[in-house]
Amino acid sequence: MQAFLKGTSVQSSKLQKDKGAPGTSTEKRARPVPWVEKYRPKCVDEVAFQDEVVAVLKKSLEGADLPNLLFYGPPGTGKTSTILAASRELFGPQLYKQRVLELNASDERGIQVVRQKVKNFAQLTVAGTRTDGKRCPPFKIIILDEADSMTGPAQAALRRTMEKESRTTRFCLICNYVSRIIEPLTSRCSKFRFKPLANWIQEERLLEICSKENLKYSKEGIAALVKVSEGDLRKAITFLQSAARLVVDQEITEKTIVEIAGVVPSKMIDNLLQTCFKGTFEKVQIVIKDMVDEGYAATQILIQLHESIIEQDLNDKQKSAITEKMAVVDKCLADGADEYLQLLSLCSIIMEQSSNN
Repeated sequence: MQAFLKGTSVQSSKLQKDKGAPGTSTEKRARPVPWVEKYRPKCVDEVAFQDEVVAVLKKSLEGADLPNLLFYGPPGTGKTSTILAASRELFGPQLYKQRVLELNASDERGIQVVRQKVKNFAQLTVAGTRTDGKRCPPFKIIILDEADSMTGPAQAALRRTMEKESRTTRFCLICNYVSRIIEPLTSRCSKFRFKPLANWIQEERLLEICSKENLKYSKEGIAALVKVSEGDLRKAITFLQSAARLVVDQEITEKTIVEIAGVVPSKMIDNLLQTCFKGTFEKVQIVIKDMVDEGYAATQILIQLHESIIEQDLNDKQKSAITEKMAVVDKCLADGADEYLQLLSLCSIIMEQSSNN
C-alpha cells in the first residue's frame, strides 16, 4: 500500500514539473490595465489644468509643510490622482504603503472606524528620512475619498483627531459637494476647487493616448468624445478605450462615440421638437414611443432637450415654463416614474407653450 501511495506522489510531482516547463503559463504576462489607471499622473507635474493646487503641492514637495487639504469639484477632474501623485513623490515607492492610508466610499467609514482605524494610524510617529537616504516629511497622510458620503457623527469624530494628531498626520478630504462637509472640518483645511477640464486640455490628453496606443481616429470623433464627457477626463478615457475595443484597427468616428456614450442623435431631438412645434399630439406620441423603444434613457433625452430648448426662438416666459416642467419630470424620473408618460407630459407643455408663440 505504501509503495502504491509513493508511486502516485512521484507521478504527480513529475506532472507538476512538466507543467512548470518553460514556454508555459509560468511565464509572466503583462496584465491588461484599464487606460484610466495606465495613464493616471505619476507625478504632480503631469496633473492637467489645476494650476493653483499643483503650485501649492510643489512647494510642499520642496520641503515646506503640507497643510490639511480639502479637494472638491466635479468627478474626473484629477482630485484623487493629484494627492496620490504627491504622496508617491513625498515618500517614494517603498514608504508609500506605510505612510498613506486611503479610505474610499466603498470602505466602512462610520464613527467606529474613525475612532479606531484612523485614530490608531494617526497616532503612529514616523522618521524624516526615506530608505534611499532622501529627506521626507515626518508625517503620514490619510486620504478620505468621497468624504461627502461620510455620516455627520463620523465627520464630528474626525475633527478632534485632526487637531490632536497635527504633528504626525495630514488629512486630505476629497468630495464632489463641499456643502456636505461640516463647517468645523472645512475651517481646518486649505480648500482647493478642481475645475472641469477645458476642451483643449482634454483633446491634448486624448490625442496623446491615441498616439501611444496606435489608434486611428477622426477629428470629429475626438470632438464628440470631448463634448460627451462634459469636462470629465476619466469618462472620456473610458469611452475612448471602449471605442477602441469596438472598432479594432478601424477609425474612431463620431458615430462610434455617440453609440458608446448612449447619447441620443441630434437629428432625433430636432425631430421631436419640430413635431412638438408643428405636429399633432398623436404624432408626438409615436415619436416618443419610438425613442423609448430604441432604448434611449429618458434622463439623457431630458438633458439634450434642455440644451435645445435654450437655443430655440421662444421668449423667456415660455422657456421658464418648459424648464420648470423639466425639473418636475427629472424629479419624477429619479423617483422611478414611467419614462414614456413623463416625456409625454413634458412634450405636451412644449406644444402648449409653442402654440402661444
